[in-house]
Amino acid sequence: MAIRLLALDMDGTLLNARQAISPENRRWIRRAAENGVTVCLASGRGRPTMLPYYEELGLAGTPFVAVNGGEVWRDESRLLSRRPLDRSLNRRLLAIAEETDAWFWAYGCEGYYLTKADWDPGFVQEEWLKFGYYAEDREVLARVKAELGRLGPLEITNSDPNNLEINPPGVSKAAGLAEVCRELGIRMEETVAVGDSLNDLAMIRQAGIGVAMGNAQPAVKRAADAVVAANDEDGVAEAIRRFVFGEAAK
Repeated sequence: MAIRLLALDMDGTLLNARQAISPENRRWIRRAAENGVTVCLASGRGRPTMLPYYEELGLAGTPFVAVNGGEVWRDESRLLSRRPLDRSLNRRLLAIAEETDAWFWAYGCEGYYLTKADWDPGFVQEEWLKFGYYAEDREVLARVKAELGRLGPLEITNSDPNNLEINPPGVSKAAGLAEVCRELGIRMEETVAVGDSLNDLAMIRQAGIGVAMGNAQPAVKRAADAVVAANDEDGVAEAIRRFVFGEAAK
C-alpha cells in the first residue's frame, strides 16, 4: 500500500542533539513531499516553537499536530481543533509540583509557555493545553504520578524519561493524526509515524507503519513495527527511504 502521510515527532526524532534538522533528513523529507506525501509534524511543542522548523522544511499549507494533540492546525495560521485541560484542575496540578518540588511548565491556549523559573501566579486562571513535570529523581516522578492518579482520567505520557506530560483524556498525537487524516481523506493504514518517547506511543501503534528511533525509549521500540537509526544518525531519512520509497534496510 502506498504511503500518503508521514508523521514526524520533533525532539529526539526529527531534530538532532543540536536541535537542528540534518541536511540528510531535510533532503529526504523534501523528496517525500515532492512525491505527493503529506509531511505532518506531530510534537509536544506548541505552535510558536514548531513554526520555524515547519517553515525551514517548506511545509506551508500542510497540517500539523501540536502540544501532544491538544491542538491540530490546518496550516500555519488556521486552527482545526483545540482541546484544553479542565481549568478546574489547574491549581491542583500546580500544587502537586510544589508539594513534590518537581520542575514544572505549562502551555496556555493563547501561545503562552511558562516554566517554574518565570511563573506568573495569574497564569493559573488561564486555559492550559498541557502541564508538565520534570525530575531526575524517579521517586519524585512516582509521587507525582500517584497524585495525578487521584485527579481522575488524564493522558499521562512523556517526552523524556525524566518528565511527565499531562493532557486531557483522549488527547494524543494519535487522535490528532487521525483528525488530520480525516481532513485530508487519508486512511491511517496509509501513514508512517516516527517517534522516540511515550507521547509518540499511541501514534506509532495506530499508524499503518510505526517506527521507533534508535534512541527511543524501550516501550516505544517494543511497540514499533521497525527501529531505525538514532536522531543523531539521520534515522528519519532512513525511515523515509525504507517505508515511503521501499528501499531495503541495510
